Amino acid sequence: MKKAQIFLAGLFKENPVLVMFLGMCPTLAVSTNLDNAIGMGIAVIIVLLLSNIVISLIKKLVPNEIRIPIYIVVIATFVKIIDLLMHAFTPDLYASLGIFIPLIVVNCIILGRAEAFASKNSVWDSILDALGMGLGFTLALLLISGIRQFIGTGALFISNPFNPTQIFFSTGNLLGQYVFGIFQTPPGAFLVLGFIVAALNAFRLNREKKKVLTQDKK
Repeated sequence: MKKAQIFLAGLFKENPVLVMFLGMCPTLAVSTNLDNAIGMGIAVIIVLLLSNIVISLIKKLVPNEIRIPIYIVVIATFVKIIDLLMHAFTPDLYASLGIFIPLIVVNCIILGRAEAFASKNSVWDSILDALGMGLGFTLALLLISGIRQFIGTGALFISNPFNPTQIFFSTGNLLGQYVFGIFQTPPGAFLVLGFIVAALNAFRLNREKKKVLTQDKK
């Protein structure tokens, strides 16, 4: 597989959230605003990148019978490091994400890429895979969070994780009183995800139909 294909697979064709439906628990739980999406996305990218590198390096040293426990130990180590760093330097974001930071250990995206890719490929390819999958997860999280935050509050904003009082970007309330608070609740997360997936599937089906019609004409 070409290097570009490895990286782009996680963004589009094999997007972990919108195509493979992995990591649904944090995706639906923390996607209430863009700050949470950015914080969780960066945490997952770092853990995925570091664990992929280490697992790719030690793949020949790990007995097949105990590979999963070893992978989990590697992942849990990096998750704990991220957990402690966020607790120390971004306490407000840490409190907002709550239990979902430690739960990165059991995120299917992390363990899935370790087992399916990093344990079978080179370090460089594993890095590209981690970046593609991590960015794909983050982009999906940003999309869901942006829609939920805008419809649920009427505004979009991004604040400094190290200083929450500093706002990097804010639109103000664009919807006024016409907001739908349900989109800030768990059912709202399912609704937004469902509409996005339905739109993507409709787009793919339409494109495939056009390809078939084009081939038939030839």
